[in-house]
Amino acid sequence: MHIENLKVFTDLVNSESFSKAAKLNGITQSAVSQQLRAMEKYYNILIVDRSQKQFRLTAEGEKLYEAAQRILKITEKLDGELQEMKSEVSGPINLSTIYSIGLHELPPYVKRFLQEYPSVNLRVEYRRSNHVYDDILRNSFDIGLVAFPVKMKGIEIVPFRDDVLVLICHPSNPLASKKLVSLREVARERFVGFDRDIPTRKAVDSMFREVRLDVVPVMEFDNIETVKRAVEIDAGVAIVPQTTVVQELARGALAAVDIDTSRRTRPLAILYRKGRVLTPAMKRFIDTLTGGEPAAARDASVKKKRAGKLEKVG
Repeated sequence: MHIENLKVFTDLVNSESFSKAAKLNGITQSAVSQQLRAMEKYYNILIVDRSQKQFRLTAEGEKLYEAAQRILKITEKLDGELQEMKSEVSGPINLSTIYSIGLHELPPYVKRFLQEYPSVNLRVEYRRSNHVYDDILRNSFDIGLVAFPVKMKGIEIVPFRDDVLVLICHPSNPLASKKLVSLREVARERFVGFDRDIPTRKAVDSMFREVRLDVVPVMEFDNIETVKRAVEIDAGVAIVPQTTVVQELARGALAAVDIDTSRRTRPLAILYRKGRVLTPAMKRFIDTLTGGEPAAARDASVKKKRAGKLEKVG
């Protein structure tokens, strides 16, 4: 029985999905099923209780899963120690991230990291925030990226950077000409929001509650791209992370205005499972993220563009 078989097996148990286990290991769903049957034949046991509708291990399967985790942890530690002895940083990194960070914060960091460590195989998957936490707890992914991090047993949290929330609106909206907008002014507009379970939506709701305002969105979406598209067609205004609208501001599709509140900071964080042995590649990647240069430089560019537009309005 090979280490690769145990890895596929633990991924299957953690995800409770043959398709997800296949995707995590770059093999077909059929191959996962074949490996499971091969393990059952090798140990002469039934690993998965096929009489149940939901994925469930047998008692023997549970025992095998516990042993597989221990073996993989020892292997991870050995791999890390051997990698440290090499002059070249290499190996895989599986990253689970929310859409806004993955699409708008991450690219410059990834570019810089892969330029420095070209032998690393970095795989990025976009997920909803609650799924990122699950991915890390189940050890399905090595590193997670979320906004408004929540302390959770079994998860280490490393501060990434702070983003800023701004109001976005159609350039023809009267608010577009303002330097600063109050939450009361925002509440009078048609509001486009994120789904209720998304952390940024919860933070925005909290901002309005603090000033005793109740805003009911005319539209709700589960990701930043659809929120921006709704505002672009003048369906309403929205409060979003500043770094997610750089391109739209540059081409004049949207206008961004600062919000008059002390709670407009959006903290971002790096997650990994407590007790996880980080490979040299993972350590270097976290170091790259916490360096902060790419996003900081981009923020300066955004402020410069917005300042230029304000001068034209004035």
